[in-house]
Amino acid sequence: MPPPASPSPGYFQRLSPVVQGALYMTLAALFFALMNTCVRYASNGGLDATQIAFFRNLFALLFMLPWVVRTRFAAVRTRRLKAHFWRGITGLGAMNLWFLAIAALPMAQAVALNFTFPLFGTILAALILKERVRARRWTATLVGFCGVLVVMRPWEGSIAWASLIPVAAAAFMALSSILVKSLSNTESPGTMVFYMNLIMTPLSLIPAAFYWHWPDLETWGYVVVLGFFAAISHVMLTRAYVRADASVVQPFDYLRLPFIAGLGYLFFGEVPDHWVWIGGAIIAASTFYIARREAVLARQQRLATRSVMRPEETP
Repeated sequence: MPPPASPSPGYFQRLSPVVQGALYMTLAALFFALMNTCVRYASNGGLDATQIAFFRNLFALLFMLPWVVRTRFAAVRTRRLKAHFWRGITGLGAMNLWFLAIAALPMAQAVALNFTFPLFGTILAALILKERVRARRWTATLVGFCGVLVVMRPWEGSIAWASLIPVAAAAFMALSSILVKSLSNTESPGTMVFYMNLIMTPLSLIPAAFYWHWPDLETWGYVVVLGFFAAISHVMLTRAYVRADASVVQPFDYLRLPFIAGLGYLFFGEVPDHWVWIGGAIIAASTFYIARREAVLARQQRLATRSVMRPEETP
């Protein structure tokens, strides 16, 4: 599938990279919300989460193939196939858990809990990448998980254990994002999305085979549109991160919550209670602070590196 054409290319290209990144992230949030609506319909049509994941990957890959051919297979060229493979493994785990969460929970609640993935990113950066995480980021991470408790409401006497599914999906997403960060140093957004779909399609067929049954005609329509929205949303997401720093575009990703809440109400009659909005706001605020803090530290590190550099002597 060719990357979506930018609206009014001349005008769009004259916008600042920050504005472009914000627009791309807003569109990514919208298409993710539409994708999740299709997931719910496919689940209601009797498909297991693993089978929905397979169809999502298959049709996203098919939608990308014309673009791959048109670019003379430029997206296929890579020297980091192993990293793409591990990204596919972690991405598939996140996808299966996420689709299961969409089927088991009100969509707005699932999205609010899934906002925790930057919190897991902080933990994994300390454990795997050996990054130095200071007290402020740990505090923000703790506050974010307090927001999870607000959404889950354990004080009401019982916890809906299905609420842990989107949190587990967020942990896998964080692990996948570490690989994406590494891949983005050498790979284009199109290459990363193409290999993600190429690797995840056969891998997702393995668990789907255990729950296989053929969808009816209506459900076929949902899974086809699901793949289309998935391909577009990932291209928009990667373009957003290319255009501007994560700390700048990250807040626009939180538009997923009002988008999905609106679609959930429109199509399924779901009305999120106030605890979902309060807990989601706490989680979003903590993850936004972490993103801003990382950006500040990165900027300070770049300035420190420049300060110790010496200009070359000129004759």
